Parts: sequence; C-alpha cells; structure tokens
Amino acid sequence: MSTKPVVAVVTAADEDWPPGLEPLHGEAELMLCNDQDSLSRYLPQADIVMVTDFRTDLLEDVWPDEHRIQWIHATSAGVDALMIPPIRDSDIPVTNARYVFDRPIAEFVLGQVLSFAKDFPGSLRYQQQHQWRHRDTERIEGKQALVVGAGSIGRQIARLLGAVGMRVDGMARSARDSDPDFDRVHPSDLLLQQLPEADYVIIAAPLTDETRGLFDAQAFRAMKASARLINIGRGPIVQTDALVQALRDGELAGAGLDVFEEEPLPEDHPLWTFPNVLISAHMAGDVVGWRETLIRQFIDNFRCWQQGKALPNQVDKARGYVPPTS
Repeated sequence: MSTKPVVAVVTAADEDWPPGLEPLHGEAELMLCNDQDSLSRYLPQADIVMVTDFRTDLLEDVWPDEHRIQWIHATSAGVDALMIPPIRDSDIPVTNARYVFDRPIAEFVLGQVLSFAKDFPGSLRYQQQHQWRHRDTERIEGKQALVVGAGSIGRQIARLLGAVGMRVDGMARSARDSDPDFDRVHPSDLLLQQLPEADYVIIAAPLTDETRGLFDAQAFRAMKASARLINIGRGPIVQTDALVQALRDGELAGAGLDVFEEEPLPEDHPLWTFPNVLISAHMAGDVVGWRETLIRQFIDNFRCWQQGKALPNQVDKARGYVPPTS
C-alpha cells in the first residue's frame, strides 16, 4: 500500500492536468477531479486538495461526511468559492495564490487608466473606420485614485499608479496612519465619503459578506460624473443593474470591467453596447506562464507541508482572505 500523500487536483469541467506537476509524480498520488463523479470518488481519499477552478460550486454538492483532508490550496487570489460551511467551519487550513497575480494585475489596471485617459478605444474605432479624428486627451499625473482593497494586489496597484504621478488612497478594514505605498488608507465604513474625491475607483477587494453588492446605486451617485470605475476584484462586489443605470444616467464617465456577477457575460448584455466600457474576460492577472507559476507555488507549499513547516499564504477563513500581517 502506497504511503504517498494523495492530492486531489480540482479543475474545471473537462480540463486536463494543469502544467508543471511533473516534479510531484514520485512524491504524491495525483487524482484529477473535473466532474462530480471524480470529485465524489477521490475527495474521501485525498490528503490535499488543490483547486484550480475558482468558480466551482461542486465542492458543496459532493463534500464527503468522512475524509482525511489536511490542507486545501486555491490557485487563485480569491477563495470565496471554497468558503462552504464544512470548510469554513473546520480546522483545515486553506491557502491561496497570494502574490502571483499582484504585479500583472497592477499593470492591467495602469493600462486601463491610460486607455481611458488617452482614449485608445476611440482611436481604434476611428482607425477601423479610416477616420482621421483629432481629439484632446487627459493627463493622469495628479489625478486621484481610490483603491478599494488595500491588500497585496491593491498595494502593487498603488505603487504603479503612484510611479506615474497619480495620488493614490486606499480603503481597508481599518485606517492606517502611515503607509509606504498609499497617500492615505481610510476605513471601509467611510467609502461613501471618499468616492466623491476620486477620478479613478479601482476595486481590488476580495468577495466577502461585507463586500458583496458594495457598489450599488448609492455608491455610483456618490462618484464624480467624470470618474471611471475599474473592477479587477470580484464581479458580485458590483451590482450590475445599478452600474448599467448609472452609466445610462451619466453618473460616471466609464467602467473597465474584468469580472462580472455572471461569467461569461451574456452576449445580449447591455454592458457590451457602451462605448465607454472596457470589457475583458477575467484575465487581468493572466500573463504568459501564469499556470506554471501557480503550480510552482503549490509545489513550494507542498514541500513546506511535507516538512511540517507553516504553510505560506494561509487564509483567515472568517475574513475570507490572507490577513495583511501574515
């Protein structure tokens, strides 16, 4: 009988093995779980569960009454899909892919800011129409950004935006008197007071009970009519119907959306039709080689687990994210 630990690798339906797992072939028994049947069969045997499908809702349906799972790892920054009661209320440690996506997402946000300020989408439309259309564009130096979610991703965003001359404030659970990357960090309960000051509002928060639906009609009314919203956090943080109405009413100047309440965004959704909306397919952090990087991180964590060391990036399951001090 094998004494190797069993790792259940949970992928999206019909997906194959994630690339880069070869170093574990001699050290662990790997079980591919990409549908309900394979999950039901392998979860009770698993010592470790690695989840690459951050949207999965199958775990709650098939979670075994009896198991030997000692550790769950998400190859994503967000772990909201994993916070089902039998995991959240257990002593099973959950880790995530903190830091892997931080810089790529920050670069993506900077690109969104520049796209709005320099009207790159407009230039592309005129190019496709063979039209020579001169316009004045905006500066970003001196503009005020508000990053909602001042964790590791938000911090990278603040560094990049600050480097191009923007003033960057953050929103967190509690205020910070001084911070090396943010001009100021405000407590989350002051969001409505801070929104009117921002030219760019960037959502980089995890999805929790506190952030779900945070951006509603009241929040959009509080924003400048000239402001842009950028969401690279989680779709359900924004109430989509309220956003559509705010755009129609001219309560904000545009939105850059990488995540949505419903994914994929339906083909007939009105958000596709707004010329001042930039839509991408939940890809802000997905740069060339990102899958291999995630697996290398998991293997490093696996070595720590084997040696009985503390697991890096351990999630506070009550909060739903890795605390800033860890």
